[in-house]
Amino acid sequence: MKDLSEQIDNAVQKCIQSGEFPSNVQIPKASVKKVFSAKRKKLAEGSEDLLYTSNIAFPIVAAMKHTQTLEKGKNVEENRLSPEAVSEKLLSAMNKVGEFTGFSVKVSKGHINFLSATQVTSSDRNEGEESLCATTIKSSSNKLHARKRKLEMHLKRSSFEPEEYELYKRYQMKVHNDKPESISETSYKRFLVDTPLTEVPSSGYDDEEKIPLCGFGSFHQQYRVDDRLIAVGVIDILPKCLSSKYLFWDPDFASLSLGNYSALQEIDWVKQNQAHCSTLEYYYLGYYIHSCNKMRYKAAYRPSELLCPLRYQWVPFEVAKPLLDKKPYSVLSNISKVSSSSSSPQASETLLESTSEHEDMEQGDTNDDDDEMYNSDEDSDSDSSSSRNRSDITNILISLNGPRLRYKDIPRFKNPVVQKQLESMLVSYRKVVGAELSEIMVYELR
Repeated sequence: MKDLSEQIDNAVQKCIQSGEFPSNVQIPKASVKKVFSAKRKKLAEGSEDLLYTSNIAFPIVAAMKHTQTLEKGKNVEENRLSPEAVSEKLLSAMNKVGEFTGFSVKVSKGHINFLSATQVTSSDRNEGEESLCATTIKSSSNKLHARKRKLEMHLKRSSFEPEEYELYKRYQMKVHNDKPESISETSYKRFLVDTPLTEVPSSGYDDEEKIPLCGFGSFHQQYRVDDRLIAVGVIDILPKCLSSKYLFWDPDFASLSLGNYSALQEIDWVKQNQAHCSTLEYYYLGYYIHSCNKMRYKAAYRPSELLCPLRYQWVPFEVAKPLLDKKPYSVLSNISKVSSSSSSPQASETLLESTSEHEDMEQGDTNDDDDEMYNSDEDSDSDSSSSRNRSDITNILISLNGPRLRYKDIPRFKNPVVQKQLESMLVSYRKVVGAELSEIMVYELR
C-alpha cells in the first residue's frame, strides 16, 4: 500500500509539472486502502478481484476548489476538474512511468482501483470507456510479466547541461528541502561543473598503458532508464583513483537505492580500467564524519581506510572506528604500528609526510604535537633527501588565488616551518599524480 501511495504521489507531481494540475494548490498525500472480502461482496458485480483503492481524486478536487475560491473571492466553476477527470489523469501519468506487476489498474467514479491481474477475464476488456484508462499486465498463458527497462550509463566530461541542472534542483528540493531560490545556476556550476583539474585526454599521452580510455579529469556519469535521466554521479578520475564527489538522483526512483548502485558501479569501473591504467587502485568516497548518520553508508564498503586528520596517514576503518566511537575528533595514527596492520602497504603511505613520528602523543593534544612535528631534529640523510625533494618539485604548477606560477618562481616564505610544510605537501602530491601530470595540472592554494 505504501508503494502504491508513492506511485500516486509521483503521478500528482508529474501532473503539476505538465500543467494539468495547478502548482499553487497544497495537495495532500495519497492514501491507498485495502478492500476486505466482506466489503467486496457488497459492491457491484465484477468487484471480486478488487484488492486496493484510493479516493485521492476527491481531496485534490476539494483543494483546487478551495484555492480558487480564496484567490477569486467567490465560487467559480470554470476550468474545474471532476474527481473522475482527476483520477484518469493520474492513471495516465502512472502508466507513463511503468506498469504495475500483479495488478490491473482501473478508475471508477473517481476512485483508483487496483485489481488482481491474475483474475482479469476477456469481458473486462469490453467495459466501455473505463477500459481505456486501465493497465493490465497479462499474457495469453495468464502468466504475469513486467515490461523490461533499458538502463544506460554515459560517461562525459564535466560540463553544464540544462537537463542535469533541472534534475539537481528537483533532488535538492525534494531530498534536502532546499529553497528554489537557493539553487541558482551559478551555484550549481560552481559546485559540480567547474573544476580545477586540467583535462588530460588519452590520445597523445606518452604512455597509453598508464591512462584509461576516457583520460583524466572531471566527469559526469549519467544513468538513464528508457532514455530518462535518473541520476548523475560527479567524479574525478586521476592516475591512482576514482574520486566520487557527489550524486544526485530523481526522487521518483528513490526506491532503487541509486547511491549504493552508483558506488558499486564506480568500484567496478576502477577494477575494469586497471587493464588500461595499471596505477589505478583506489576508490575515494570523500569526507567522512563518523557522528553524521547520513555519512555512515560510506563505511559499509570494505575494506576501507580513513585519513588521519593530523599526520595524513591512511588507517584501516576497523582500527579507527573504536576511537571515533569514543571521540568525534581523534588522531587516528596514534595507534601503534598502524602501517603494519594495514591490508595494503601503499594504502597506508602518507599524503603529507611528517618530519617525525611521536607514537606517545596524547589524543587531542594537537597543538603541542604540531610543534613537535615541525621542529624535530633531522639527520644528514634527511637533509639530503629534503634537498633532492625540493629539486623534484620546482616545476609543479601552482595557483595562488588566480595567478599560476611554477614553484621555483614563487618567492620564499618568511616562515620556514610553513615553507617546509608546503614542500612536504608538494612532494606527496607529485608522488600521487606523477612527475608529468604535476607540471600540467594546477595545484591550487587557498
